Amino acid sequence: MALKHEPTAPYHSAQDALRVLEAVARHTTGITDAQLSRHTSIDPERLTTLLRMLRREGYVEQVADGAYVTGDALTRLGSAHDRDQALRETLQRTLDRLRDSVGAAVYLSRYVDGEVRIAQYADGPTMPVVNEWVDFRYSAHATAIGKSLLGQLDHNSRRDHLSRHKMARLTSRTITSDRLLLSRLESQPPTVPHLDLQEYAVGTVCAAVPITAGSSVGCLALSLPVEHAHRLRQAADALNRNAAPVLLSLAI
Repeated sequence: MALKHEPTAPYHSAQDALRVLEAVARHTTGITDAQLSRHTSIDPERLTTLLRMLRREGYVEQVADGAYVTGDALTRLGSAHDRDQALRETLQRTLDRLRDSVGAAVYLSRYVDGEVRIAQYADGPTMPVVNEWVDFRYSAHATAIGKSLLGQLDHNSRRDHLSRHKMARLTSRTITSDRLLLSRLESQPPTVPHLDLQEYAVGTVCAAVPITAGSSVGCLALSLPVEHAHRLRQAADALNRNAAPVLLSLAI
């Protein structure tokens, strides 16, 4: 499978955050924000934003003299006997915060062995997940998640996927032409969220943004009832802005 990755803003934020974490880890007795700025060459304003995110996620802590040290979340990931379980717990806390900040059910999805997989999600009583009435593996053409994942593949890999999964009409809005879908995927800028405007299920709208972690293909997505469709663009932008903690967890 060939990839067509183009790093997005969350990717760059996660890379900068990793540089900050590496500097903090090297200074076991603590390091100030001024020292961090010098060590990482990250300007103070951007560093302040990164440190706020790292503190919120528990990756760094600020001690009495104002210096930064390694936080509990990073220690747990580094020392956990079952790292996969520790990572799932860390990601779940991050997804729960994303759900609350965007006011929608949130999903973390991956493209694994040629198939769409929902890895984790965060929902709530007033923010239910989408009713999976057709297996997501077979409906990538109709979902924001599927389109985001396919959009990160090269042309041949997209065609391979579509050759294995018939583009069924799920609603009156579903695209069933592989030529049209491939054209739209090719022209979609990587920084623009993929949308599902009742293409998968009547009454639900969704948006998805790519997350680039190494050689893997993934995305973050959200779903809203159609009566909240007016919030979709704003919520998708918020999801994209806040994707860095998810990428960071996957990269550590």
